[in-house]
Amino acid sequence: MCTRRAYSFIRVATPIAKGSDGRPRCWWGASSEEYERYHDEEWGRPVTDDRGLYERMVLEGFQSGLSWLTILRKRENFRAAFAGFEIDAVARFDDRDVARLLADAGIVRHRGKIEAAIGNAVAARSMREGGESLADLIWSYTPSGRRRAPRSLDELPALTPESTALSKDLKKRGFRFVGPTTAYATMQACGIVNDHMAGCWVRAEVEALSSPTDG
Repeated sequence: MCTRRAYSFIRVATPIAKGSDGRPRCWWGASSEEYERYHDEEWGRPVTDDRGLYERMVLEGFQSGLSWLTILRKRENFRAAFAGFEIDAVARFDDRDVARLLADAGIVRHRGKIEAAIGNAVAARSMREGGESLADLIWSYTPSGRRRAPRSLDELPALTPESTALSKDLKKRGFRFVGPTTAYATMQACGIVNDHMAGCWVRAEVEALSSPTDG
């Protein structure tokens, strides 16, 4: 969400801003009520289950070219339209479901992204049937060592060697709309990397979280 993909044309005077409660946050996390809630409660906190990772990867794919706020405001509509992002349920979607989704004004009606979301559920199901886990695969690309907390927008990468390798691995397994930038945004959202800015109150809380376990 907070990669240069989302903010490539924005320049801010300071990367930290005070939210509604006066606490310092990443600047985008103080820009609206929806962003503040997402920033504080979700972004960067570990997501370790296949369904949760599938949901966030699909939503990051839908966000490409759009504002993340658009996706947040449509999120419950997406969940209703995509069977709560239950992988087995979405993997059974057929042409009638594609037509239904294309007619659903509550979501982003993009045929390529809709078909990719369904195809990605099929790919995730195939992984599980083959004894693999989508969560284990994504978390296996956790960068080694500690990276200094970003202090400016210029220190937030659009992609990394790990996200590029993850994207390649996912595509090899049949996933689509998972380029290196989308893969990195997913890594940020799910706590695989901690890109809360230096000085953000959430950063230390996220940093203190233990290594992920199955959940």
